[in-house]
Amino acid sequence: MKTKYTLFRRGAVYYSQDSTTGKQTSLRTKDETEARSLLNARNEAQRQPVLNLHLARAYLTASDPAFVARTWQTVMDQMQTRGKDSSRERYASVFKSPAFDGVRHKKLLETTADDFFAVFKQNKVAINEFLKRLHNFALHLGWIALPIVAPYLWPKYEPKDRRGITREEHETILARERNAEWKLYLETLWETGAAQSDAANFKAEDIDWQSRTISYFRQKTGSLAQFTISMALERVLHQLPTTGPLFPKLSQWLQSARGTHFRRRCHGVGLTGLTLHGYRYGWAERAKMVGMPERFAQAALGHNSRAIHRAYAKKAVIVAPTIEDYAQRTAPPLVMA
Repeated sequence: MKTKYTLFRRGAVYYSQDSTTGKQTSLRTKDETEARSLLNARNEAQRQPVLNLHLARAYLTASDPAFVARTWQTVMDQMQTRGKDSSRERYASVFKSPAFDGVRHKKLLETTADDFFAVFKQNKVAINEFLKRLHNFALHLGWIALPIVAPYLWPKYEPKDRRGITREEHETILARERNAEWKLYLETLWETGAAQSDAANFKAEDIDWQSRTISYFRQKTGSLAQFTISMALERVLHQLPTTGPLFPKLSQWLQSARGTHFRRRCHGVGLTGLTLHGYRYGWAERAKMVGMPERFAQAALGHNSRAIHRAYAKKAVIVAPTIEDYAQRTAPPLVMA
């Protein structure tokens, strides 16, 4: 192993020189014995970590030849082979970001916490979240033996304050819409609260007109969502195809394309801070405001978790009626003899 630091004297003072960078540093002594002791200490301090790394490589190469060659790009490629199509598309899109370039070709064995901290400094919430997934995936595969960054040192994720779209905002967007398929799509989202990809992929075969219900399995979770067709939704459905996809063109769009299209439509009417997912929040809020039992709202939205459903409906504003009004509305009808 090449000696990193060499000794030389300038005048009466001894110096060390880095054989890699050429940097020269004063040892602050005129005594040669003391200077050599200081130099040996520096070389030994540098030698031990490097020696340990070489030993680790030797052992790991014997057990797994690919271990020492794996980079974070290898982990990225492996992640993109797992999960649903939507997840794979999302990973492929996110991992193309230049924010990952600092670690992309870094070998796992040579990665330090400083490499991750450099990514954290960019202060991009989504990038930090996907880097954490990448790190944990490599850890679970056994490609890294220990966490590179301890769990408590990862940036804290502060979720954005989300809200549902209001009726006024929905009607404002519809009033300016000229694309018939897109307009019916937005009306379907308003009436069903379906996720944007689920609604875009609705098929006529999902509709049971005999029981007046729509049933489908959510793309994200695979859970069943089922709801009754309202009069307003019936009017929308009668304007859509009776076989195959209800939205033939929109079902071919990527999720990101539909989201971008909606944002442009919102900006065109002066609305900001809205996404297609706002229709899902809005439906949950309206259901809570009218007093729909939570189990029914969960079934309609395909939520398996009460906690998740409550997060969607948390912004609903409920004004309690008077006891007299509530009693009149809930009182059983009188039966005449």
